[in-house]
Order: sequence, then C-alpha cells, then structure tokens
Amino acid sequence: MSLESGPLSKLRVVEGSAFVAAPLGGLTLAQLGAEVIRFDQIGGGLDFHRWPLTEDKQSLFWAGLNRGKKSVQVDLKSTEGRELISNLITSPGANAGIFITNLAAKGELSYEELCKKRPDLIMVMLTGNYDGSTEVDYTVHPSFGYPLITGPSGSAVPVNSVLPTWDLLLGNMVAIAVLVAIEKRRETGTGDLIRIALSDVALSVVGALGRLSQAHLDTEESAADGNYLYGAFGTNFTTSDNSQIMLVGLTHRQWESIKSALNLGAALRALEMKETVNFDDESQRYIFRREIAGIIEPIIRGMSLSQVSTVFEEFKVAWSKYQTFKDLLKNDPRASSKNPIFHIKNQAGIGDIPNIASPIRFTATENIAPQTAPTLGEHTSQVLQEILGLSPSQIDVLKNNKTIA
Repeated sequence: MSLESGPLSKLRVVEGSAFVAAPLGGLTLAQLGAEVIRFDQIGGGLDFHRWPLTEDKQSLFWAGLNRGKKSVQVDLKSTEGRELISNLITSPGANAGIFITNLAAKGELSYEELCKKRPDLIMVMLTGNYDGSTEVDYTVHPSFGYPLITGPSGSAVPVNSVLPTWDLLLGNMVAIAVLVAIEKRRETGTGDLIRIALSDVALSVVGALGRLSQAHLDTEESAADGNYLYGAFGTNFTTSDNSQIMLVGLTHRQWESIKSALNLGAALRALEMKETVNFDDESQRYIFRREIAGIIEPIIRGMSLSQVSTVFEEFKVAWSKYQTFKDLLKNDPRASSKNPIFHIKNQAGIGDIPNIASPIRFTATENIAPQTAPTLGEHTSQVLQEILGLSPSQIDVLKNNKTIA
C-alpha cells in the first residue's frame, strides 16, 4: 500500500526539526500516510551527520527517522528562505496548516507571525522545560531518578539509559497532539499552539508509575538493584555455555511456568516454610528475590542455552536471551521477513538496509509498506511548484540566488 492511500493520506504536515522527538513525531504520521515535508538548512541540519554512520559518513540515524518524508533545502538565514517556509506552513487546505518544530521559532516562523497568514494554524512546539529553556534527553534523564536506581546492586555510580526514552515518548505525543488538534479544528474552526516539554514528559511518566508518590510518602529508599524486576520476581542468569538470559515471573501464570519448568516446587516450599511466606504473592517474590535467584542460579548454570530454550518453550516460560543487534538480525524471527513490518529496502546513498513499517497494524485497512528516506533537498522544486505554485523559472532564480538547493 502506498502513502497516497494511507489512513492519513489527506494530511499535510511541515516539520522543522532535529535529533529524535520531532522527527519521530513526523515519522509516526508519515508511516500512516501523511504527507510530511521536512525542511532543513542548505547542507543539512544539526542531525544530518548524526551517528551511527556508514563507512562513507552517511547517517543511518537521519535515514531512519526521515523515511517516507519529503525533503526541502532552504537558506533559513535569508529572509526570502524563511518566507518560503512560512508560505509552505500556512498553505491552504483543510488538512494542511500543521507545523511541528523543536527549532527556534522566531521572526517569520513564530506562531504569531504564521497566524497572520493562517489563523487556524496548528503548531506543535517542543521545548526542553516548561519555561521554554533547553534540555536534551541526556540531561533530563539524570534529574528524574532512574539513573540512580539503574546498574549493579550496591553501586553508587549513576547509569544513564542509552535509549533516549523521553525523546521517544515525546515523539509519539507529538503525533497524538497533531491528531487531537485536527479534530478540534474540524469541530470549531480554530487552530492551536501546543507546547510539549521534554522534562514534562519525564515528570508525567515518573508520576504515573508511582515513583513521585513513593518519594512524597517516603515509603521506600530506592537503589540500584541490577536486573531484578521491581515488585515481583525476575532477573538475569548465565547458562553453561555463557549465554545471558532474562527470566520473569511477574504474573501468577508466569511464576507457575518457572516452577514447573525448573522443578522448583520442593526447594521453594522449604524456603516458604522457613520464612513463613507464600510466593504466590508477587510482593513476597520480590522481597525474597535473591534467595529465589540463589535456588535457580545453579540449575540454569548447569544447562546450555539450547536446553534452556527447549524447556522454557515447552512450559511457556517468560524469558529472553540477551543479544546484540547483529544477533537480533541473524537469529530472531521478529527481525526477519516472517514479521510483516520487517523489510530490506535500498536506501539511496547507502544501499540495502532494514526498513521497518509502522508497528500500528490495521485489520480493516490495508497497511502501508515501509518507505525510504529522501535525499537531502530531493523534493525542493516539486514542493515549491506543486504547493506554492512557483514556476520553473522562479525556482531557477531561487537556486541561482542560493535561496534553495
């Protein structure tokens, strides 16, 4: 299925962005069929050469986050260039007039100036903090508790997540905000300026998961605890052939599966009698997590990964093998053609690479095949001609003046 027939195919979004959250918001919409037009400074924006890179310095990061979009190169330092982008953002259409940005939106690209051209503009502005000051995921993360409870048990060294968690959540909130604002505009005819702060996303999640309330009530002093699953039982083990696995007994069914697969009944009953507890209670499994792990560890240590896999699959145990990205591609059916969202496609300037379609899978609507990323400025002339109505000669003048590329 092509973008033109996707669920959001009538939607046009202009994106002025860099790094993760804003481009991810645009990508989420593009993968559902929206026409997403990303503009960049001539030569590429802040993230055009972001790692990881190919051997010839092509950014796999940029290619991944800009799949399915159109790319426009403009001299944003010039008045004429900014005016072109202003006209593009405010172009007519019931499903246009939507702008996502985490760049400095001032002058011609400020909400106030854009609204003079299109009063029903929808603009989603990403900031670091609620007061508009700057943050990135790697500075937000240390302030919100989790690095100090991540890492080996007993360690006082904070461990930041290598996954930009708050950026990823913010990117999806951007897409939600756009769809909510469109629905409101259809009902009322009014647009909106929507602000979402990265640190507010972190604050919201930390609050939702009970950590802020826990701190407020002073019910527990949290600390780094290795890979133990908080509040129930789960941790990592090493097999006889030195493979690392994660084993989880969160639900009652999962716990019973572990007990049956590893024949733990007698040993666990002895521990329950000694401590006067019942491990059917997940909180008791957490309190005695180290003792339970001590029972399981020699059993797993005496089994190969193949043996563990066979037994755990038989008893439907919740477990996983730790693996590298290469292992994922080589051995895991979820990252293979067996999975309908996984594809290998030729990316211009790079070659054949994995390309993942939207994980949102419809049953009554045909799903969109994954799209490749554009080359920088690939659609500049097309967009200016089709949307702004510029003639080829006008476009040539802009190229000669180095206003576009």
